[in-house]
Amino acid sequence: MEGGIHTDADTTAFRDCLSLSRKNPFVLRLAFSAGIGGLLFGYDTGVISGALLYIRDDFKSVERQTVLQESIVSMAVAGAIIGAAIGGWLNDKYGRRTAILIADFLFFIGAVLMALAPNPSIIIVGRVFVGLGVGMASMTAPLYISEASPAKIRGALVSTNGFLITGGQFLSYLINLAFTRVPGTWRWMLGIAGIPALLQFVLMLLLLESPRWFYRKGKEEEAKAILRKIYPSDEVDIEIQALKESVEKEALENESSENISFGKLLKTKTVRRGLIAGVGLQIFQQFVGINIVMYYSPTIVQLAGIASNQTALLLSLVIAGLNAFGSIVSIYFIDRTGRKKLIIFSLCGVILSLGLLSAVFHETTSHSPAVSAAETSHFAPYTCPDYRSSRSSATWNCMKCLKSSSPSCGFCSSSQNKQFPGACLISNNTVKDICNGEDRSWYTRGCPSSFGWLALIGLGLYIIFFSPGMGTVPWIVNSEIYPLRYRGICGGIAATANWISNLIVAQSFLSLTQVIGTSWTFLIFGVIAVVALLFVLVCVPETKGLPIEEIEKMLERRAFQLEFWKKPDVPTKNQEA
Repeated sequence: MEGGIHTDADTTAFRDCLSLSRKNPFVLRLAFSAGIGGLLFGYDTGVISGALLYIRDDFKSVERQTVLQESIVSMAVAGAIIGAAIGGWLNDKYGRRTAILIADFLFFIGAVLMALAPNPSIIIVGRVFVGLGVGMASMTAPLYISEASPAKIRGALVSTNGFLITGGQFLSYLINLAFTRVPGTWRWMLGIAGIPALLQFVLMLLLLESPRWFYRKGKEEEAKAILRKIYPSDEVDIEIQALKESVEKEALENESSENISFGKLLKTKTVRRGLIAGVGLQIFQQFVGINIVMYYSPTIVQLAGIASNQTALLLSLVIAGLNAFGSIVSIYFIDRTGRKKLIIFSLCGVILSLGLLSAVFHETTSHSPAVSAAETSHFAPYTCPDYRSSRSSATWNCMKCLKSSSPSCGFCSSSQNKQFPGACLISNNTVKDICNGEDRSWYTRGCPSSFGWLALIGLGLYIIFFSPGMGTVPWIVNSEIYPLRYRGICGGIAATANWISNLIVAQSFLSLTQVIGTSWTFLIFGVIAVVALLFVLVCVPETKGLPIEEIEKMLERRAFQLEFWKKPDVPTKNQEA
């Protein structure tokens, strides 16, 4: 899933971070050790997109059944939903460090199961284990870093978790590409994730629990011992007092929050409007299609007419790089342009990109090469049965050939030009090797097209526009928009909505492309993006630079300011008086 990156960290914080890391390497070791959880999160998001290409080649049941492909992708998301829910309880009961250790164990078990899987069912079980680990780590790693970091560089250190998420995605594409010619391809791609999980497990064993958790459990001496490792000796007493006051305040808030119910949340005007904005942004983040790009980008590239797995992975690497770049860009612009303006700009670009992708895939489908009887007879023993028995075989083209299902068939392009008529043949590894052996290209997902490069441009533009705005702003708004008393429960509701939306999209994308076509699928996402834009204009307030009290007042009077290009009016104390 697309993760949020905290933006409290500016260039000064990063300079302080580098300076302190030289003076006190323990702090950097702590942040790096916990931050590997973000790397694992990002790696899992990206690696399945490439591994799926080769899993399909090894297991024909996966190639034939779209629902199996979707399940292999989405079961990790389902596991993450459960893992995040369990992770909250584990964090409070046994501590942040213990939760991370359990997450690493689950991730390692999942990686081993997938690497050794004899059938697709075991791959899915392994994906569930990995998802459980990802769900726990995604919420625990930032929390551990935040609670065990010096206050003045906390934002910079927490933001490293976000960088490691996008870095993990980029790394997964590099590793996918590295193992394309190695026997066992996808087994290495999925299994190698066990190495960073094992590394983090060992590193976390050498660290202690967060000082805040120790203090909450009444272990004050242990908390003080860790604070002495984190802060200079002259600051320790001040930090201990601050920690004491913070924990006492949290305890009071928890007591007042015990009677909070979902009905009470909806009856409170400011909370209800905050939830509409926050949950709505999280749902739209997924339903404008980001994780279909992250989970299925090599498949989408093949649907655009790129036959080679290696080429599809190489082009997808560019997409992952643009995503990482966009995350960095967002940190620069988020506090300069404001949340609402940035997300509106982002959605406008997303709408245009999805429109371009829809148009490209429409043209690709409409102008797919014809099936030639002469070309097909060249491979007579392997002719597609549906084509052979069809009374209208003269009207067949590549797209119709690929839709044959009894058995599934593939398209072998002409040896002269890929756009020329080709052969419709039974789809199996033997026929694929024969076709490729004659300097032809073998297609089972998409058809040869002169418009394929436009689809790559569309995907690149989509990521460039999405990442700085829709990729990060929903998380930032959710961290700012709720009253303090309700922030924990409302943030949990919004995050759960994001995971569930992620699951729905991941489990339905390939089925949609099969039932209504790739062009219509991207058009649907484009229409949803238009609805998201209208939603942001009407329901999402600008929270840039506003204190919590002013955000509550804005929600109370619903002053959401449709003229988003203007700076919001922030009442001064004199005006309020």
